[in-house]
Amino acid sequence: MALDKPYLDVPGTTIFDMEQSRKGYGLNQFCMSLMKPDNRARFKANERAYLDEWDMTEEQKQAVLARDLNWCIRTGGNIYFLAKIGATDGKSFQQMAGGMTGMTEDEYRNMMISGGRSVEGNRYMGEDGSAQAHCQPQGSAGGA
Repeated sequence: MALDKPYLDVPGTTIFDMEQSRKGYGLNQFCMSLMKPDNRARFKANERAYLDEWDMTEEQKQAVLARDLNWCIRTGGNIYFLAKIGATDGKSFQQMAGGMTGMTEDEYRNMMISGGRSVEGNRYMGEDGSAQAHCQPQGSAGGA
């Protein structure tokens, strides 16, 4: 029996719940493997071959290869595990988050320093705020 999930109505947000955890188990285990220097070196030497060693869907592998963290999240990735991919690529969490929002690193940092996005218009799908799909991506990095 499916559980009622009222949080699915939050715009621009994938909640990492039990279902997402199950879906992303292999992806997240791959990410954790990148904590070891030898594994990072193997991954960087032949990304596809290393990914093929893991119990991941083809979609998850393609999301990693594309370095599309939003896609990774939709396929069950947890941002705290996915950060290992960014670190392997020499990126800070701030750079990764900026890229995920369509902002440059500076735009993202300035938004966060200013208090983040307003909740007005971003609490549920029926509102018309900046987190709504038709308003994304919003930063200059996203071409908007």
